[in-house]
Amino acid sequence: MSAQRIEGKKVSDQIREELIAETNKLKEQGVTPGLAVVLVGEDPASKVYVGAKEKACVQLGIHSEVIKLPAETSEEELLAVVERLNQDAAINGILVQLPLPRHINEKAVIDAILPAKDVDGFHPQSVGNLVIGDDSLLPCTPAGVIELIKRSGVDIAGKHAVVIGRSNIVGKPMALLLLREHATVTICHSRTANMEEIAKQADILVVAIGKPKAIGKSFVKPGAIVIDVGVNRLEDGKLAGDVDFDDCLDTAGFITPVPGGVGPMTITMLMTNTIHAAKRANGIGV
Repeated sequence: MSAQRIEGKKVSDQIREELIAETNKLKEQGVTPGLAVVLVGEDPASKVYVGAKEKACVQLGIHSEVIKLPAETSEEELLAVVERLNQDAAINGILVQLPLPRHINEKAVIDAILPAKDVDGFHPQSVGNLVIGDDSLLPCTPAGVIELIKRSGVDIAGKHAVVIGRSNIVGKPMALLLLREHATVTICHSRTANMEEIAKQADILVVAIGKPKAIGKSFVKPGAIVIDVGVNRLEDGKLAGDVDFDDCLDTAGFITPVPGGVGPMTITMLMTNTIHAAKRANGIGV
């Protein structure tokens, strides 16, 4: 039997409807959530992402500011922009689009963003809060994965979840969020000796390694939920995930396609974070 496709676009649209209602409610209380996106340089992929974020803000009624800086902007100048946004009461969320030009220290820039406005969830304080279970703004892609799983009707508690990949942006926070949902979590990575064997034990398998079609059905337990976070461009220009979708289709119980799975969720969760940050800044319960 073929796996059930988890349509990220459908779930994302559902959440956005809820967020529009939430934003309207906030506006009735005199609060307009605000997001500032800072883009340094002319990276084509970054420009596409920033455009999509701007569009989402318009759709949801969120105040949006896009600050475009030339590639030769110094680290000092960028930090000054971040500081100005930290002080701006109209801005609840600050996102500096990565990657940055090589002469700028990404860590220094992330560390400069106020944790209360860190809608990417990358600040060390945000990560620390996530580890100890304190309230914080969550990294967007892993938070989106949790929503996809839950809204597919799958109960995470008590399940064995295997995360393949240990990046700071996806792998590590993904494992922590699954743990917070009461899953038993195993992390696999490039040095894992018996990855196939471990992956095959997973009720929930999340893959984020950046290698096209690296994970086939031999890694998948029959009936498992398979979440593919990878986005890779093939030589023919097509997009492919880290999971071989066609190969796993008859083994998995649920599976996300690429494109159209996890991708649409990331920006939606960014909007969720911006609204949460606005609520917190104005003493409104989240």
